Amino acid sequence: MPHAQSQFLKMTTVPVGRLISSLAVPTIISMLVTSIYNMADTYFVSQIGTSASGAVGVVFSLMAIIQAVGFTIGMGAGTWISRLLGARLLDEARSVASSAYYLSLLLGGAVAVGGLGAIDPLMRLLGATDTILPYAKEYASYILYAAPIMAASFLLNNILRAEGRAQFAMIGITAGGILNIFLDPLFIFTFRLGIAGAAIATALSQCVSFSLLLSGFLTHRTQTSLHVRYVAKAPALYGQIVKNGLPSFCRQGLASVAAIATNLSAAVYGDAAVAALSIVSKVFMVAFSVVIGVGQGYQPVLGYNYGARNFDRVRGAFLFTFKTATALMVLCALGGWFGAPAIMTWFIASDPQVIAIGTGTLRAMGLAMPLVPLMVVCNMSFQSIGKSWTSLLLSSMRQGFIFLPLIVLLPRFFGLPGLQVAQPVADVCTFLVCLPFARHFFDDLKRREGGV
Repeated sequence: MPHAQSQFLKMTTVPVGRLISSLAVPTIISMLVTSIYNMADTYFVSQIGTSASGAVGVVFSLMAIIQAVGFTIGMGAGTWISRLLGARLLDEARSVASSAYYLSLLLGGAVAVGGLGAIDPLMRLLGATDTILPYAKEYASYILYAAPIMAASFLLNNILRAEGRAQFAMIGITAGGILNIFLDPLFIFTFRLGIAGAAIATALSQCVSFSLLLSGFLTHRTQTSLHVRYVAKAPALYGQIVKNGLPSFCRQGLASVAAIATNLSAAVYGDAAVAALSIVSKVFMVAFSVVIGVGQGYQPVLGYNYGARNFDRVRGAFLFTFKTATALMVLCALGGWFGAPAIMTWFIASDPQVIAIGTGTLRAMGLAMPLVPLMVVCNMSFQSIGKSWTSLLLSSMRQGFIFLPLIVLLPRFFGLPGLQVAQPVADVCTFLVCLPFARHFFDDLKRREGGV
């Protein structure tokens, strides 16, 4: 297998800084495009009205659930695949990929059926007010129809990156994202479909991305395969995929829960607060996608080299990723602090209350942005080497064990300002928790080098 051999040599010999950058840049572009087209939905829908803008924030929680399904299976399979390829176990890698693909379609279908069957209570649960509910139901219905395709797209994206094919993954994701940006105004305003137009644009764009990503496997440009003959019959393999992916599920799932909790807390202060927090979450995701993109460029490098027992490269990869991501987040934080009013005005110039709430929230979140990279790198490191329970614990902190109590308590004591600072306070606490785990990771590498 000349292709497999050349890919192995690339992942285990190219200097880690150059290798991670080559994988991270396409991933960052993919994630930025995804964030930008989510922001495009928010921007174009905000022209309809404040309640419609709030609906996008509500349905964003639903999309996060679908993403959680795709990423759980995708990261669970992807981190395993990179270690298998590093250990040169190609058939085993193909079995994991094929099994994960059909599992993602099945689970995405389950989300669609369940969501469409209970769309009213689901939207209420996600934080829709009486005025937001009609818009949220209309938007969500089209997203749910596309749920199996969306979940499978996230899976395919993760497998391609696990193989070190981040550029191909970028093409698929970017093409769909750019298409969404052009379709939004066409469907919303030209065809006069309103908020349904934004949802249809998103669903169609996801289908295009899926088709492009799938083509890489169908044309045999990948090391792994999605053929039914590689699908595992043993339940243990599916259990291992889910176990490996649990940290991603918690990260994505808790992001959904956090968004729901934020919407419910914000609803006390009216639609303006819900809309402001929705816009801020989209803006922050642009910055956060940079860190995640660098981290996802790091994961296949870590997986390959950990599987090949090149621990010096693992250590170097960790440090490069942490330093690079931190520097980028400092720049994002400065941009967010000084540009907050202009950013909010760009989204919704007609509502001064939304602008004021959003500006304060964006500046507060910017203060803690430079602390986020350590959390991401630690979480991804333990997940990539198969220490799922440690990774699960870390992934549950930022928007789970620490954030959820804060989003309930801080608004009670401090009102709206408490709501605005809940996430940055959680980020500071999570950073402190991650410090001893980072040290443990390096200590474990030393033990393995010594044969322990």
